[in-house]
Amino acid sequence: MPILDADSAQAYGRGLLVGDLVRLRPLEERDLIHLERWWGDPEWQVFQQQTVRPQPDGPAQDLFRRWSGNDSSAAVGFSVETVSSGEFVGHVTLWGAALPARAATLGIIIGPNHVGRGYGTDAVRVVSRYGFRAMGLHRIGLSVFAFNARGRAAYEKAGFQLEGVRREAVFTDGGFTDEVLMGLLRADWEALEEARSVAEASA
Repeated sequence: MPILDADSAQAYGRGLLVGDLVRLRPLEERDLIHLERWWGDPEWQVFQQQTVRPQPDGPAQDLFRRWSGNDSSAAVGFSVETVSSGEFVGHVTLWGAALPARAATLGIIIGPNHVGRGYGTDAVRVVSRYGFRAMGLHRIGLSVFAFNARGRAAYEKAGFQLEGVRREAVFTDGGFTDEVLMGLLRADWEALEEARSVAEASA
């Protein structure tokens, strides 16, 4: 829906990066030590990367800095903090958007101490809103390892649908497992947002 007046413009800007539980903000240097620790923790690395391979300090921080530069129309990266207290809980990114497909890939990491509280689902909802409303995306896709049931459930709650399976594409613990492909189209997202608005209005 086009913005028709200054009040609508300000409301759009004010709410664009804020969800029910979390808000998205620029990466800060103090976030990097936490992200590096989470990214390199073998217990959680198995959900993010195909190989458990902890590295010395530095490379992961550079990676998140690159993801969060926000100096390109094709990619964005944000730190995730709670609305209630401003506590830093994770990072989310969209990358690879380009004409004419207007399709981006989503990646997210939530700190181990913050998993299971709904922050991941809310962050995915907010960054999807940003992708569709601010980046003009047509679709957002992601991949998740088949054994990550919690992650798959969070994406489904945010509206992502199963699109396919790359059979035995991931080598972990001496064996192969599937990679699950999921996606969200702008039309599907709009329908979900309309349903949420109706539910909130009738509550």
